Amino acid sequence: MPIFDLFSKRQKRLRGEIPEIFTYDQIPNGLRVKIVHIIKDMFGEDIYGNNNIIQSSYESIQKTLCREYGLFELGECDYNGRYENQVLNFFLKTEENDKVLDVIELTFKYADRIIRTNREYNYYAKPKLNPDDAISELNDRFKEEGIGYSFDGGEIIRVDSTYTHSEITKPTISLLWNRKFQGANEEYLKAHEHYRHGRNKECLAECSKALESVMKTICKEKGWEFKERDTARKLIQVCFQNELVPSFTQNQFTSLQNLLESGIPTIRNKLGGHGQGQTPQIVDDEMTRYGLNLTGTNIIFLIKQSGIE
Repeated sequence: MPIFDLFSKRQKRLRGEIPEIFTYDQIPNGLRVKIVHIIKDMFGEDIYGNNNIIQSSYESIQKTLCREYGLFELGECDYNGRYENQVLNFFLKTEENDKVLDVIELTFKYADRIIRTNREYNYYAKPKLNPDDAISELNDRFKEEGIGYSFDGGEIIRVDSTYTHSEITKPTISLLWNRKFQGANEEYLKAHEHYRHGRNKECLAECSKALESVMKTICKEKGWEFKERDTARKLIQVCFQNELVPSFTQNQFTSLQNLLESGIPTIRNKLGGHGQGQTPQIVDDEMTRYGLNLTGTNIIFLIKQSGIE
């Protein structure tokens, strides 16, 4: 459904009340209610007097959450079998922000991967929103409320700037969706998950793995000789030796080669990849964000140059 530009919203913009900086630590109640509307439209409603197919979907989500949280029920047991009520009431009432995001991620992932292709479900439940439109509205609602998260590639990821997200993060996830890059895709999404939870060293380690996996996939697809245990530096050399960057433009990409060689691998080696000694090393958010964005930029360039899309 379209997001209406109500009079009250226009007045807020005129008064300068629209947030310019993203927040991450609290999903407000008003936004939760809006997301419930999206979820209910995405899952559909009881059209033919038998909504077992809808309840079984909510049951899957409820059981996943209970198993992971070590619970038997989400809140008070609903003896009428209304798993929908359990999931949505838990979502509305929990005070733990990460658990709010858990529910969002699980429900939208379920719709994206299961409801999308289930003809029987779509025939009986008659969802008002298809997964693509629901995801689009969710992300627009996040942006409207100044909440720094987005659902992309089947995961909730942290957004630091709308430009970086639209120009680097989303294109990278889109390119890695290719099954040939499945390993790199998992590592890149893990990097974002670590970043969202403030695990900066782990984020940089996954960045390095993702970059290495992309180069190994390209080398394998191209038939270029390399070893599975090759480091990022060696893989970069293989890519340049085989003119992944065309020879007639290689001079102008000298700076890129230096960036690739001294960027992510070095950041990871110095800050995230070795023993930290007696004094714990602290990797700040700015360096981690730089590493994450640099990884995405380099992955986009390498895949585009390889033609493997």
